[in-house]
Amino acid sequence: MTSGVVDAQAMDLREVQRRVDAALEDFLAEKARAAVGRGYPPEVVQTVRDFLAAGGKRIRALLCVVGWHAAGGHGEAASALRVAASLELFVAFALIHDDIMDDSVSRRGRPAVHRVMRARLGEDERAERLGAGGALLVGNLALMWAQELLHTARLEPGRQRLVHGLNDAMLEEVMYGQYLDVMGTGCGADDVEAALRIIRCKTATATIERPLQLGAAVAGAGGATMDVFTRLGLPLGEAFQLRDDLLDVFGSPDGACAPGLSDLREGKRTVLLALGLQRADRVQRERLGHLVGRADLGEREAAEARTILQDTGAREHTERMIADRYEQVLRVLDGAGFPQAADRALRGLAVTATQYTS
Repeated sequence: MTSGVVDAQAMDLREVQRRVDAALEDFLAEKARAAVGRGYPPEVVQTVRDFLAAGGKRIRALLCVVGWHAAGGHGEAASALRVAASLELFVAFALIHDDIMDDSVSRRGRPAVHRVMRARLGEDERAERLGAGGALLVGNLALMWAQELLHTARLEPGRQRLVHGLNDAMLEEVMYGQYLDVMGTGCGADDVEAALRIIRCKTATATIERPLQLGAAVAGAGGATMDVFTRLGLPLGEAFQLRDDLLDVFGSPDGACAPGLSDLREGKRTVLLALGLQRADRVQRERLGHLVGRADLGEREAAEARTILQDTGAREHTERMIADRYEQVLRVLDGAGFPQAADRALRGLAVTATQYTS
């Protein structure tokens, strides 16, 4: 990367994010022009643009670029940025589909895409079904465009094979994780290991491990670097999701993230809930079973569920699990021997991931 983005001591992650966003905007602007020229509905590209503009810390894209630099930063920076940008379109696809499956009301403070599509159909009695179908197709296009960005990253042939292999593995892992999440909801809700298995497939690999490895692959890294990123990425990815689960139920102490209802209403198989059910006495367990998984769960009932999760120690134990995994990450970094700029960036991103708030 050019001077000012990476030097011997620091990486300007805000500048990296700006460049990733610019790569995304250039790509989507071309898609918008092509849609007009071919008579395609313009709102499709705009929906993806709006979704990306709604927020998100671009942590996967940042990790991809940091992984590239940690592996020596060989090759073109533009290629690393394009691969990083492809991850953000992949994330858009995954979240749009996730919101459809969960029938989520909102995402990042805005109506979920399927709700936007439903609203466009007005009073049509088929609006709910068609809105979900429209959002499904928008998500599919985001995935196709992610693949297109990857295929046009101008990678060296040997590195291209490795990058595409890692990307294919990531896609498969996320789909299996999502399947386990959807089909397992409500079953074995007190199984901590089952909940962790979902996290590893659905979140840990795609959020941390694979983005780091993809960036390293662009730089032509070997197996030793990939192994370090696995040993670093999996515990950090687990901590990231454990934090997200806590935030969804309890919010953040500073009020930046308000307590939510979605995980409790869905009866989502989280480690937090599994721990609560394991540690609950008979009365608490029966009460959690009555409260969690109700689509009509209100704030008063949610507050009762939160109290049980607090009183059983489930919340505190989840916090300890996050801290333990963060310490694992620091130990891996201590022995990794990455360039100083990459090491500092990874340590900072580890804090961001474990204190994630949006």
